[in-house]
Amino acid sequence: MGNPFNQNLVYRSPFEDHPQFDIDTEEIHERHARAFAKRQTESASQFADDHYPTFFGSDFSNAPFVWNAGVNFTHKVASGDPTSNSVLLWTRALPLASTIASNPSSTPFLPDQSVPVCVRYEIATDQALTKVVNTGTAFTSADVDFTVKLEATGLKPDTVYFYQFSDCTNKAIISPVGRTRTFADDNTPASKVNGGKPLTFAVFSCSQFQAGYFNAYNFAATNVTPDAFIHLGDYIYESLGDGAPIGRAVLGRELATIQDYRQRFNQYRTDIGLVNAHLSGPWINVWDDHEVADNSWKAGTTDSNDTAAGCTFSPSGACFTDRKLAAVRAYHEWLPIRQVIADDKLRIWRNFQIGKLLDLTMLDTRQYDRDVTDVGYNTVVNTIADFPGRSIMGLAQENWFYSTLSQSKARGAIWRVVGQQVVFTQVNFAGFFDLDAWDGYRQNRNRVLNHLFSNKIDNTVILSGDSHANWVSDLAHPNDTTTYNSTTGQGAIGVEFAGTAVTSGSAFGTGITPAAADKISDLLVHTKGNEDLQWSEGSFRGFFTLTITPKTLTATYYGMRDVSNPNLDGMVTAKFVVNAGENRLSRPVAGGSVVAGVLKSSP
Repeated sequence: MGNPFNQNLVYRSPFEDHPQFDIDTEEIHERHARAFAKRQTESASQFADDHYPTFFGSDFSNAPFVWNAGVNFTHKVASGDPTSNSVLLWTRALPLASTIASNPSSTPFLPDQSVPVCVRYEIATDQALTKVVNTGTAFTSADVDFTVKLEATGLKPDTVYFYQFSDCTNKAIISPVGRTRTFADDNTPASKVNGGKPLTFAVFSCSQFQAGYFNAYNFAATNVTPDAFIHLGDYIYESLGDGAPIGRAVLGRELATIQDYRQRFNQYRTDIGLVNAHLSGPWINVWDDHEVADNSWKAGTTDSNDTAAGCTFSPSGACFTDRKLAAVRAYHEWLPIRQVIADDKLRIWRNFQIGKLLDLTMLDTRQYDRDVTDVGYNTVVNTIADFPGRSIMGLAQENWFYSTLSQSKARGAIWRVVGQQVVFTQVNFAGFFDLDAWDGYRQNRNRVLNHLFSNKIDNTVILSGDSHANWVSDLAHPNDTTTYNSTTGQGAIGVEFAGTAVTSGSAFGTGITPAAADKISDLLVHTKGNEDLQWSEGSFRGFFTLTITPKTLTATYYGMRDVSNPNLDGMVTAKFVVNAGENRLSRPVAGGSVVAGVLKSSP
């Protein structure tokens, strides 16, 4: 079967074909082979002190030994990035401590870093796992924090599956059963995607552990049961904060090293809401800034870069490049995300063709070649925000994005849904603009709008996170009151749905009341320069869903009433409809009424 470590994709992502950065699976394999040879040729008494007594000859792949003292599936299971015939499956198999066989009262020990763990997976069409369609094994070790990422292949399109991991050496040790699915193949007629039923995505961003419990995830998994989950970034935060008063104290320090980032993922993934959401369906993730650090761009963050001063933010001595590589490594270890191209270590921008119903295009407007952003002290950004050459995503990704939009239209897809990190529409805060969002990259925004308009690409819907508030807008060129009519929506080029945070504090002020937030929203929706903005809401933490049919796309916003303790106390705050071919929010916007926030106009 060759090298069994190659079956675990975590070793290869995100640095496949880059051995200078990658985990050297050949060296690991040889390490185990040397241990095997040593055991066969030297006295067994020498191995007791070396903590190898529980190794044994294995029938799984060609490895001579694997850890057989048991494993703990510490973070349950997850799946992600489904295609029409495959899906990524994920787990973490932490080896259980063992004692010396001849002395059961001896001090328990864990395997040396060279000791592999073997896990087996099954994927079936029924929850009882009696109708298994694929199975396989993979090795993992301390080199990748005992995470496992496998691709289940040979699956049927547009089908729900159930999967489970087990210990190769003890089939009684099993993980919970997870639910996942594949998408329709790209030629499936729009009316037949998802068996003719509406396709629903739940969309999230900005989940800060110390700020509250991830109730939005649990609410979606329990009460909405979407077909897939989309996360637009800030899945973890590098900061510590003060979560102790609500039982959410963050472990460790400000993130800088691979151990720091692994520890943070480890803690975040213990939240019961996040655990349940990963169990209930496949995820499609992109990162924002906090997966590395605040306001990151291609050469730095708010408190780190590669200058002498920029390498002093952490006692570790790490510079920006060090922390970014560590962050990317841990991200790919802990999340079921695909490596898109082998020779591009940072690329996570990718496209999902889901029948003729839609293309879901996931961008990276944060880590991939973004030009300098606002990091608090560099006021120069305000003077160059309109500079023609500035890009929020880099030229290579930008050209790919335009090509993907055009190809989507050419192949006959009805909808183009674009998942990305920061608010796209211009938002004028009494003369101030968020230069860390698209307002700091104005000509890049114009190029996107011009491409859509010039090529007559209809039904484009942009999804945004990052801002910790809710915004719903028609897409039009900023300050254009000639071509675009804010009242009717005529002249719009598309629609933006921007969502609030799962827990992170509101952009209007942490803990702000609905009444106080609505006063700010009322000013914003009626401020000159915010003609495109149709709804603003800044109090509730939550998420939104997209329900897509060939004729309509409906966005339903949910607010969580309390994130200070685990609960499922949520409500619908607003609902918006986009009719295919109209390129604007249906009027009256939100049916003329919302439970929270402020509409620009109502009947």
